Amino acid sequence: MRNTPTNWTGRDDAMVENAIRRGASRRELLKMLMGSGVALSMGSGLLLRAGEAVAATPVSGGNLKAAGWSASTADTLDPAKASLSTDYTRCCAFYNRLTFLDENGDVQMELAETVESDDARTWQVKLRSGVTFHSGKTLSSADVVYSLKRHLDESVGSKANSIAKQMAEIEAVDDLTVKIVLSEPNADLPTILSLHHFMIIADGVTDFSTADGTGAFICESFEPGVRSIAVKNPNYFKEQGPYLDSFEYFAISDNNARVNAVLSGDIQFAAAVNPRSLRMLEGQSHVETSITTGGNYTNLNIRLDLEPGAKAGFIEGMKYLVNREAIQKSVLRGLAEIGNDQPVSPVDRYHNPELKPRPYDPEKARSLFEKAGVLGQAIPIVTSDAATSAIDMAMVVQQAGAEIGMPFDVQRVPSDGYWSNYWLKEPVHFGNINPRPTPDILFSLLYASDAPWNESQYKSEKFDKMMVEARGLLDEEKRTAIYWEMQEMVANEAGTIIPAYISNVDALSTRLKGLRPNPLGGQMGYAFAEYVWLEG
Repeated sequence: MRNTPTNWTGRDDAMVENAIRRGASRRELLKMLMGSGVALSMGSGLLLRAGEAVAATPVSGGNLKAAGWSASTADTLDPAKASLSTDYTRCCAFYNRLTFLDENGDVQMELAETVESDDARTWQVKLRSGVTFHSGKTLSSADVVYSLKRHLDESVGSKANSIAKQMAEIEAVDDLTVKIVLSEPNADLPTILSLHHFMIIADGVTDFSTADGTGAFICESFEPGVRSIAVKNPNYFKEQGPYLDSFEYFAISDNNARVNAVLSGDIQFAAAVNPRSLRMLEGQSHVETSITTGGNYTNLNIRLDLEPGAKAGFIEGMKYLVNREAIQKSVLRGLAEIGNDQPVSPVDRYHNPELKPRPYDPEKARSLFEKAGVLGQAIPIVTSDAATSAIDMAMVVQQAGAEIGMPFDVQRVPSDGYWSNYWLKEPVHFGNINPRPTPDILFSLLYASDAPWNESQYKSEKFDKMMVEARGLLDEEKRTAIYWEMQEMVANEAGTIIPAYISNVDALSTRLKGLRPNPLGGQMGYAFAEYVWLEG
């Protein structure tokens, strides 16, 4: 019998790992181990350990093809105007922020070395030295001042204008220091600076047909609504990454087509697949799923300033007609938590657990529709595959309406152009909101009177004042109390129905490694290209 050595060393572990990386078969590996005097039983354990180590060790090289679910001819490389997941993903690849959020939701520094304040109102940002743009220009405070001030220029059309307005002063102290003075104290500023819109661009740039950033990838080509090709930045300032040689990104709006593309190997990553597709993925040894729960949701929006939302009782009736449990269990296959019509999800520390969702009560809904004078009228509901599971949700509402004599005309429209042509515009339509790290950001973007994405045109002077008050409070108890009340106001007064907080499901090749959850949304908060690698 062959003797089993007791001094199997880390050097030998490395030998096995290297053999695995070179593509050695299991038979070849076992033969190698037995030739070194290792018993078969021990060899299997060594192979498992080495395999796990290889899987956890980034590998450089390879070309990744990935598909999102939404795109349009309005796709942009201007971070200030970014609004779709495809925009965010590209911006994360080409640019950097001053800060970013890690998988635990903690603020980490990126282009900034420090972001500090003594009073939460006057902040000093110290920049990293030696960072260069793809064009070769060296990063300086002038770039940061220009990037942040663009959000205050109404002509730019920044999606973060309502958030940036609190920056009353933005000025360069020296080449690597920026001072930001807020109109009111806000302890969340380091988190706010981690948002996708606050990517740093070069001073004076106005042409976004390509991207000149400091990011992990250089833009080789960009066709709005079609695709982008990015190549590795050889001068990236971070010690590690990116690992991929190139990164091609585009959208496949049809869910089944997106899933089939990853099953066939045409792509290595399919973002945000419908929970119904899990059956297609089961038993496929070369494909796996990544399921993360954040604050993503698909909502039914009813504009308060248009008919039928302007009729007293209609919106409340809709909130009783939406069968949240059916949506959670049947439409989303259990991959969701029931929502209570406000955007702060249960994973957020400021979520109000005492605010209960309205129960499914079709008879109460019928009474309210009758009161509103709309019972029996065919009400259009605009829906699309562009918003996750929105078509299935619309069918649930339509079926419930039919049972009480309230017909709904479900109008399915194409994904292409949905966000520019229908979202925010139609009287009754669906939206899809990506996670945001603080209640203040959610409220500023979606519910303040001047919010850029005010989906139901909700306007409340009281709400606006509470939002400003809460953002400046360092007393967590008082801040929480205000946020709880604001959630109640949204749930009871706004025209947005949020039936569930959805778990994000991505489908990926088992060769793709390094994917982790992030509080800013799926695809690692849309920054996955910088951190993942292809094995084998």
